[in-house]
Amino acid sequence: MNLTSRLQNALSTERLNLLKTVADEAFALGRPIYIVGGSVRDLVLGRLLNDFDLTVEGNAIALARGLAKKRGGKVTAHTKFGTAKWFLPEHLTQDTGGHDTLDLISARSETYEHPAALPTVKMGNMDDDIRRRDFTINTLAIRLDGSHFGELRDDFNAMDDLDKGIIRVLHLRSFLDDPTRMYRAVRYAVRYGFQITEDTLALIPDARSLIEKLSAQRIRHELDLMLEEETAASMLEWLNELGLLKPIHPALSFDESAGPHLGNLRAFRDLQRISPWNIDKGDINRPALGWLLWLMPLSHAEIESLNSRLQFTADLLGSLIAASSIFAGISSFASLQPSQCVERLGLYPLSAVEAVYFVSQDEKTKDVFFKYLSEWRHVKPHTTGDDLKERGLEPGPKYGEILRRLRAAWLDGQITSKEQESKLLNELLL
Repeated sequence: MNLTSRLQNALSTERLNLLKTVADEAFALGRPIYIVGGSVRDLVLGRLLNDFDLTVEGNAIALARGLAKKRGGKVTAHTKFGTAKWFLPEHLTQDTGGHDTLDLISARSETYEHPAALPTVKMGNMDDDIRRRDFTINTLAIRLDGSHFGELRDDFNAMDDLDKGIIRVLHLRSFLDDPTRMYRAVRYAVRYGFQITEDTLALIPDARSLIEKLSAQRIRHELDLMLEEETAASMLEWLNELGLLKPIHPALSFDESAGPHLGNLRAFRDLQRISPWNIDKGDINRPALGWLLWLMPLSHAEIESLNSRLQFTADLLGSLIAASSIFAGISSFASLQPSQCVERLGLYPLSAVEAVYFVSQDEKTKDVFFKYLSEWRHVKPHTTGDDLKERGLEPGPKYGEILRRLRAAWLDGQITSKEQESKLLNELLL
């Protein structure tokens, strides 16, 4: 099968020309070169092809350096793994959708010294490179060099599995070699609406005990990738059913039938149609918001314990503890004055406040959080510290007390004009 027409439809003319430039250089060196894995899978499924890596039989670093010498740009290389990143010259980045680098990878083999170990990498050929993949649907490869341009290589009948909509491992030790593959199986299955085959599911029990051997970085990375997805809630729910959350940490669970505490990520289902303040501004990413929605019902002690396993960033850990505090006292906010809400919520990261807003069930409480996020936190008195200094007040704690009192008066409707603020200021200075 030849997929040239699909590549032409999926890529811009400029991106396609870049692909051919690299393929021509590889052909001149006598090195077969391929697009392999997820990019080919998504191309076959008709999904958007945002980017791709290129795998070459032979020295990818030498290929990248040869391209840079002839075409311009710079190369960074990772000799241990046989990979190179080509930073494209400006004339090759025009109209390429913002892509200014290209990753080139040497075909390689991977072996595992023991279950759940990181693989030992050696240079290999495309047979080796394809056999190291996780699932059949990720083994497809499109050859690019010479007259082979567009040729599809399908060693594991992946096209049939894509047609049937199934996730299937390549061999019986797959999950033992790399337990993170169990999480990826669920992520792919939910994303594409596929089924995991029974023989693949049957391998999970024997590999479940190996989850504790995974590093914090590896397991958190898999969960972060899930929280990037619009269907994150369904993924976590399935992980819970398969018994793949508790082995990470006893505090991790996801069961929407268990009530609002463990069902907070239900709100994550709706985020695709919501425009959160912080996500729009780039102050918080989707995975971080997902963690907040998921874990805020936990106690501080549980979050600290979970952090010892997953090693969150300092910012995320602080936001998680803050969200836990706010969520624990959420019922009290509806009866507070606006100024009291601002005083309390102003102590916490905005991301934590926003996350609690999304899961608020009581309409009055939700309205309080909405007003804080959209209005109240922006309210400031006209008076400034410079004004107080001009009035003869010595700098010190009194400044903050007066400015907070003026802001509270505005928030609670006690003053509604600059003149009224000036009158209140005079009284406070007496």
